[in-house]
Amino acid sequence: MARRILTKVTAMTSIIDDIYDVYGTLEELELFTEAVERWDMSAMDKLPEYMRVCYQALLDLYCEIEEELAKEGRSYRFHYAKEAMKIQVRACYEEAKWLQVQKIPTMEEYIAVALVTSGYWMLATTSFIGMGDVVTKETLDWIFSEPKIVRASAVICRLMNDMVSHKFEQKRGHVASAVECYMKQHGASEEETHDKQVTIAWKDINEECLNPTAVPKPILTRVVNFARVIDVLYKNEDGYTHSGTVLKDFVTSMIIDPVPI
Repeated sequence: MARRILTKVTAMTSIIDDIYDVYGTLEELELFTEAVERWDMSAMDKLPEYMRVCYQALLDLYCEIEEELAKEGRSYRFHYAKEAMKIQVRACYEEAKWLQVQKIPTMEEYIAVALVTSGYWMLATTSFIGMGDVVTKETLDWIFSEPKIVRASAVICRLMNDMVSHKFEQKRGHVASAVECYMKQHGASEEETHDKQVTIAWKDINEECLNPTAVPKPILTRVVNFARVIDVLYKNEDGYTHSGTVLKDFVTSMIIDPVPI
């Protein structure tokens, strides 16, 4: 169930991200953000047609998730999934406001918002809600407390993404990435940005895996595996946006042409 939920929410998040990054006007995005905060089908009436389709799909998907959790006797988890999506959308709207006025925030301002819009924290939270008894209310409270290992993984996600995608995204008109923010604030060259921070984040992950933690090992493994996926996706190129290149070969070798055992 966890994989099914995560796959569907990841697809929905990509659509929402494109609405905020590319398609929506600021006025439309304000309406969409307010609708998500309300989380009620009646809020759809104020949205433009293309947003109505997305909003209904979002609520329908989460209704399906809520029903599946209820069947498992884990309805308490739904609140965390819904709140994580709301936080995601709020952060997307904040970035849209920066783009509207062509603001290049400080790195501190940027990181506070962009670690959320990277989607890492929301998707990690979403993956937990479909897991078995290893996940408890305390587990979900833990990830909502932004533990060090989760923040470090989100740093890897955001910075590796920005480093390989910022040129393409700036050409199409996108909010300033970590690269632009860092270069402006520190007068640095593009080559000087972020490799060190990614290295530090991996060290933080290793440290957290070796030390006693508040959650079971399978939970930490899930967090680390998300960071590993990011490393594969964004190692040398934006493999998520341009999935027909290296990523396609990876999927083919794993699912279609696996190594015989």
